[in-house]
Amino acid sequence: MSRSAQELFGGGVAVITGAGAGIGAGLARYAARELGMTVVLADIDARAIADLRAELEADGARALDVPCDVRDPQALERLAERSVAEAGPVRLLVNNAGVEQFGYLWDTPVPNWERLLAVNVSGVFHGIKAFLPRMMAEPGQSWVWNLSSVGGVSASPLQAPYIMSKHAVLALTECLYQEVELAGHAHHVHVQAVLPGAVASDIFESAGAVEDGDITAAEDHRAAMLRIKAQAMDPVDAARVFFGQAAEGEFYLRSQPFVADAMTARADVLTHRRAPLLIRGDYAVPAN
Repeated sequence: MSRSAQELFGGGVAVITGAGAGIGAGLARYAARELGMTVVLADIDARAIADLRAELEADGARALDVPCDVRDPQALERLAERSVAEAGPVRLLVNNAGVEQFGYLWDTPVPNWERLLAVNVSGVFHGIKAFLPRMMAEPGQSWVWNLSSVGGVSASPLQAPYIMSKHAVLALTECLYQEVELAGHAHHVHVQAVLPGAVASDIFESAGAVEDGDITAAEDHRAAMLRIKAQAMDPVDAARVFFGQAAEGEFYLRSQPFVADAMTARADVLTHRRAPLLIRGDYAVPAN
């Protein structure tokens, strides 16, 4: 019989990167209010996490805000040290921080490419490097969630850097799952991949743009993504789903059923060795 999220996570410490907005903030709100977790809010936006900390503390929750740039491995080490010293052993690490980029790949500015890789991929690695040895050394149960995306099991034009990064995070997480088992820690350290579908966040507004080339294509794609946001799932509702699936022992945590459909479609493409299919026209959130 599976245990509830409250039984597994309740009262523990959760460290969430990219906690200032979107999915990260939704996870923090749910963990603090519904599960009674102490949440360590990490984000490059110090004002955003300070405001969220005040909001949660006003509700009687316990929170700690730590400004942190996940591109800096030493910043993650300091985050780990402070989390353990001020909150206690970490039960849940969520490597969530991420950025987007729109436009044709050949139009993407090199600094934007490098920033996206540093945040979306290296940021996850830095979190694992700083926290996982500490979690493995603790006898209690703990969880590592790495944020991939429905984009991690699909392909889409005009956001290749982001899609690529989410494929990378998914592969990293699958390998990490195996390595934790190989090292003999799978009985108490649980690795899971989070694949949000359409969940409301500010990532589209803040996405990188292009300076030269086909600027119109990049901005049209941003507009299409913003139309998806208008139909998207509330981040707290997504958090409820993720925690529930995690408690049931799922590896792939999916916000909506269409994410599983995308996984099936991806498997079919690979099985039959078909070239990626270009779907023209606007995007929409599936009804399910």
